[in-house]
Amino acid sequence: MTARSEFFWYIPNSTTAGHRGDAASDNHNSLQALTEHAEALEQHGWKGALIGAGWGRPDTFTVAATIAARTKRFEPLIAIRPGYWRPANFAAAAATLDQLVEGRVRINIVSGQDNLGAYGDSEGDQAQRYARTKEFMRLVRRLWTEEGVTYQGEHFQVVDSTVQPRLQAHNGRAHPKLYFGGASEAAERVAATEADVQLFWGEPLAGVQERIARLKALSQSLDRNLPPLEFGLRITTLVRDTTEQAWADAQAKVAAMAKAEGSGWQDHQGPLAQGQKRLLDLHARGEVLDTNLYTAPGKYGGGGAGTTWLVGSAEDVAQALRNYEALGITHFILSDTPYLSELVRQGDQLLPLLNG
Repeated sequence: MTARSEFFWYIPNSTTAGHRGDAASDNHNSLQALTEHAEALEQHGWKGALIGAGWGRPDTFTVAATIAARTKRFEPLIAIRPGYWRPANFAAAAATLDQLVEGRVRINIVSGQDNLGAYGDSEGDQAQRYARTKEFMRLVRRLWTEEGVTYQGEHFQVVDSTVQPRLQAHNGRAHPKLYFGGASEAAERVAATEADVQLFWGEPLAGVQERIARLKALSQSLDRNLPPLEFGLRITTLVRDTTEQAWADAQAKVAAMAKAEGSGWQDHQGPLAQGQKRLLDLHARGEVLDTNLYTAPGKYGGGGAGTTWLVGSAEDVAQALRNYEALGITHFILSDTPYLSELVRQGDQLLPLLNG
């Protein structure tokens, strides 16, 4: 791996214990438990962690701010939704947190389905949803980098708006990076013009290569006026001491998922986004794709990053991740359960192979 690649873990941020096979303790989302995760990430070589968002979960921004304040290097990748936030409110909150934690904030913009009515939001069709997301990202970036911003859009308006505190440059970046995901044509057009990092689920190499080429072409045809789009991978990595043990454990996990009919795993149900549907369709092409991309979890209840797993020894999984990096992936968000013990295992066994 090159020095540019960055490795993040995942903090589930759920009110219900046992997410995707995690250890089911009563205090799983207490401040003590969350801080323990973040401190372990610092100690075992990780850059930070993605913190999931959605109505019915603890508020993601509050969780991120609290654990960032209790750590020194941990970088929260905070998932947020346009509509739950308005651009100026969010830009000010993120700028404040970024100043307090000295430039450690990153943002994942999420446009997928949510319980909008519960917090007073509403959306139209897919085109309207992504048009709003595009406006949100563009306006937030302007509020971070300009003063006296006046903007009259279809979805958002501000007049003579100056966010305080002003963002400070950290490690060459002018503002927190905006991560974004989505596989539909509408989503890709937003990513090509507004995102700093496009995130992919765990698709086979050929599919990721095709999407990177398409996004680069879109960036040129749509006259992107930002630095070149970067790319990231969000995937489950099941690592054991040997290849044989990894596959035995992976198959046992999937058997348990099948027996429980996906209980605790089915967190991407309801109307399927195009990217999720692409993942769920993979198992029809084979149980193992590329060298070690395991598709069976999607057949029995895995969703999102739990739909496909990279399985093997640390050397096997490191080589698979190097193959993605060779395509242009430089941001990796990995996870397996139990989250705490696995972040330690993979931090100690996998990351040294990737950072060497």
